[in-house]
Amino acid sequence: MSQPNHGEWFAGEHHDRAGEHQDHQHHESQDHHEHHGEPHSQHQGDQQERHEHTEHRGDEQYGDDQHHDGAPSSHDEPDRGGEPQPDPTPVPQPTGDEGLFAAQAKPGRIGAISARAAARAAERAARPVEIQPGPTGRMPREFPIPEPLEAHGPARVIAVCNQKGGVGKTTSTINMGAALAGYGRRVLVVDLDPQGALSAGLGVASHQLDRTIYNLMLERSTQIGDILVPTQVPGMDLLPANIDLSAAEVQLINEVGREQTLGRALRPVLHAYDYILIDCQPSLGLLTVNALACSNAVVMPVAAEYFALRGVALLIDTIAKVQERINPDLSIDGILVTLYDGRTVHSRDVVATLVDQFGETVYDTVISRTVKFPETSVAGVPILSYAPDSPASEAYLQLAREMISRNSA
Repeated sequence: MSQPNHGEWFAGEHHDRAGEHQDHQHHESQDHHEHHGEPHSQHQGDQQERHEHTEHRGDEQYGDDQHHDGAPSSHDEPDRGGEPQPDPTPVPQPTGDEGLFAAQAKPGRIGAISARAAARAAERAARPVEIQPGPTGRMPREFPIPEPLEAHGPARVIAVCNQKGGVGKTTSTINMGAALAGYGRRVLVVDLDPQGALSAGLGVASHQLDRTIYNLMLERSTQIGDILVPTQVPGMDLLPANIDLSAAEVQLINEVGREQTLGRALRPVLHAYDYILIDCQPSLGLLTVNALACSNAVVMPVAAEYFALRGVALLIDTIAKVQERINPDLSIDGILVTLYDGRTVHSRDVVATLVDQFGETVYDTVISRTVKFPETSVAGVPILSYAPDSPASEAYLQLAREMISRNSA
């Protein structure tokens, strides 16, 4: 079998592409079967020619003047006998929804698929926005921004109470007070926990104070103005507490009308405030009974956890006893869900259980779990000052609007 003349094959400038491809396949087939009997130099020459032919075909693929790496071609482009050349104008790339479809489309179908994608996008835009139910399962309700007050007082006294610890009582008291003050209400927050967490959360070093709520309740010589502390929040004041308050329950046992002690201490300032929020200790002892006895309403923070849910029935039983024996005007203003994590089935189940049992008593507002709350405790300011644009800040503002809306209804 005779070998093809490679020199003449590469020198020809007017062969068409089909002829080149056929000759190249024929050459490779003969080279595969006969290269063992050829001289070594001729075999290397054939490899070189095949390599040059591959580069030549690569130049045709990537353009007339450049290699695939962008450098100018060193080979002259053969004359293709009037064969139409590709249009060097770059094809515009689709964007948006069109790009999602065009990226997978075959040449010649991009226009049709892009038109279909545009039609689907227009259809989605024309659909009405579906409003999803909130964490409580109810459709979201808008609570109007309250009108400013022309005069202040008398105060609505609210006990923030739950015998279960770690459910967000102190955090809710601070931020509810700050939100109400932000809407022009004058607020007094009362620390009735010997741990003094409310005072510390507002940046007050209560352990360094000589007189606190303990002195106001047990010493006739102490007036409320002697222990009143302005906070960094305009319109909100504080009655601080420290560890001294832990001795109050023992000393109040022998007092006449011991359940009314706190009410008598707060009476002189009821006309000066719109809201008085009492942060109760995590127990149902005598101090908590004092808070319930002088309050108009109770706000129960309940963490979205099973153990917090168990204590709600016991607290409601205590409230019922105070209503019957001491304070018939006491009512439950609302149950506030705190530490909510919508990613967990457990949190959603706890909220659903609360709504099933207590209905509209559960606030629409739900306070989600966030790392911002521990940070605000260290900073000694409410979250409305620390992170005013955070979802938690907006949640407490909504809670304030909801509370005002309920009281004015």
